Amino acid sequence: MKSLSSAPSPRALVVLVSAILTAWVAPAARAQEVTDANTVIVSASRSNIAANQAPQTVVIIKQEDIEKQLAISGNSSDVLSSILPSYTPSRGKMNGSGETLRGRTPLILVDGVPQSNPMRPTGREAHTIDFSMVERIEIVQGANAINGLGATGGTINIITKRPEKGAFNQSVDVQTTLPTTDVGSDTANYKTSYNASGRNDKFEYLFGLSYEDQGLYLDGKGRSIGADTTQGDLMDSRSYDALVKLGYWFDDNQRLQLSVNRYKIKSKANYQVVAGDRALGIPSTSVKLTPAGTPPWNDVWTSSLSYRHANLAGMELTAMIFNQEFEGLFGADISATFQDPLIAPTGTLYDQSRSVASKYGSKVGLGRDDLLNGRLKLTVGFDTLFDKGKQDLYLTGRTYVPNSEYRNYSLFAQGEYKLTDSLTAHAGARKEKADLTVDTYRTLAQYRRVLVEGGKLDFSEELYNAGLVWNPAAGLTLFTSYSEGFGMPDIGRVLRSINTAGQSVANMRDLAPILTRSVELGGRYHKGAWDLDAAYFRADSDFGTRVIAVNGAFMMAREKTRTEGLDLGAAYRINTAHRAKVSYAYTKGRYDTNGDGSLDGKLDGLNVAPNRVIATWNADWNDRWSTFVQAQHAFSQSFDEAAKEFSGYSLVDATTSYKLGKGNGEVRLSVANLFDKDYITYYSQSALVEPKRYFAGRGRTLSLGYALRF
Repeated sequence: MKSLSSAPSPRALVVLVSAILTAWVAPAARAQEVTDANTVIVSASRSNIAANQAPQTVVIIKQEDIEKQLAISGNSSDVLSSILPSYTPSRGKMNGSGETLRGRTPLILVDGVPQSNPMRPTGREAHTIDFSMVERIEIVQGANAINGLGATGGTINIITKRPEKGAFNQSVDVQTTLPTTDVGSDTANYKTSYNASGRNDKFEYLFGLSYEDQGLYLDGKGRSIGADTTQGDLMDSRSYDALVKLGYWFDDNQRLQLSVNRYKIKSKANYQVVAGDRALGIPSTSVKLTPAGTPPWNDVWTSSLSYRHANLAGMELTAMIFNQEFEGLFGADISATFQDPLIAPTGTLYDQSRSVASKYGSKVGLGRDDLLNGRLKLTVGFDTLFDKGKQDLYLTGRTYVPNSEYRNYSLFAQGEYKLTDSLTAHAGARKEKADLTVDTYRTLAQYRRVLVEGGKLDFSEELYNAGLVWNPAAGLTLFTSYSEGFGMPDIGRVLRSINTAGQSVANMRDLAPILTRSVELGGRYHKGAWDLDAAYFRADSDFGTRVIAVNGAFMMAREKTRTEGLDLGAAYRINTAHRAKVSYAYTKGRYDTNGDGSLDGKLDGLNVAPNRVIATWNADWNDRWSTFVQAQHAFSQSFDEAAKEFSGYSLVDATTSYKLGKGNGEVRLSVANLFDKDYITYYSQSALVEPKRYFAGRGRTLSLGYALRF
């Protein structure tokens, strides 16, 4: 931790000043356009890096792949975990705490706008937009700071759909999902989405709307799955999403775009959980009974105004201002944490927490790719973030986490230099200057009602990255990289658990930033029918974070941590109609249990994903009929706490679609959990030991859908 007023290091100043001067004094030239239609530019890189030439692992999930996954499950976390073996298997709940990427927290963006709340993560970050609105997803794996705060595990940038050419284009999609046992109105899911868009020489627009009504889930034995009435659940819920995008082209190089998205999901509150029995292998179930309190919800507004100039004196200028308004209500609970004998007899007080956050920010980037006779590409930029938030107890009005305000200002420079025709060096620096202000508050009765003096903390960090990309032969790319990620600890978990009098925010070491150093070594071979990928990674934090469960509430421990592992992938196009792919991820996490510097403890399932393999087969049988099959296996795993041993499981899903002869209609039939596997989720086995959250996974379901474009 450094003072906000401390001067930037000479290294950072040299990099940033020289970058800005070089960009402006270089001869003007029109930016080159990417001519290879198969090359995907990663917007999350902030410097227009091609995915196949990045110095770290990059995964692009295309719209057709998203649609296949949505035909199987509408859960956004299922979409990510079914494609990325390094992403933790979905909990299937409204809350995704414990869903990590390479064993650390990813920064989730929607069109570049951060969805993660850095001051008080709620686990709801993956449920801020309906994926029917999404065109593609960019995943940059490993710690990085190019998009600012929070990407200690990587960056997941969700790109919404673009307007289509033509004056008025429409599409509609309807889908119903049913279990294969106990079919009825209580267990049925219904979803519909509508999209209208148009584009001409100057103006473009898009309007999207979706609605989903989900019923009770059943497991592989036909039993009701336990409702998570505290953290929030996807089953027995209603959700809707409305997206509006308006764009205007001033000329061929300049474009202005306004985007507004409103997403809300709320429990229907028809079911109460019945505790399971871990020792006997009996999962928690649900009974029809209205839970206490107000039903949990997620309510999110995401807005942005962006501008791009492709040829500003030979440079590319991108600028964006954004806002996100977030409110997440958790369910009522009789947790020991909430008890207060001054309000009600101990053991009788129900309460529920609500997290509220408001963030504003801006991103500005200026890039040029023709410096030094085309050998140097340089991008410089300036970002801001202003985040305000709190967490209160909704039913009694008590303070759970006090009002806090975080301000961040960042300068960055990112460069690419071709050392030879086959060898490219990447390097960058980012200067983070921030402050955190917290109000004075009093903790709950569970924590002795101590008065905590508010205060202000100042932070200053310089973050660096470097990499090499070598193309020794056609189709073969070898790469290595070092990068640093910057994050803040979950201040809510720190502040709400203080139980010692005389504490002051200004003196709390546990609020120090999390600096994660990541190294990666890998290769890609994309040629002919083969696509091969392999990477080894390691990420270290000298003062990292580990999420732990205490009295039913998630708390945080600050400790030295390390995650490392392998990502492997192989895809083979058998012929023009058939393609097979297999992906594997191995992740190991360790932490220092007693502060002696030795990494002697295993990170559990609340912090790292299981080792997994995913295999898929795509087949286009003719111009109209196609099929898709995927199988995944999560390997068994043991942890320091014997009760959290993970037994592993295997799942198979399949979908088929048929294009109708007239018009642009398509029907599809999907089967999730094809063999009706009865299993306990990874989270319930390995993240915590709690009878009410001993959840089974969803059993076999059939989904019938119809899509029409007109």
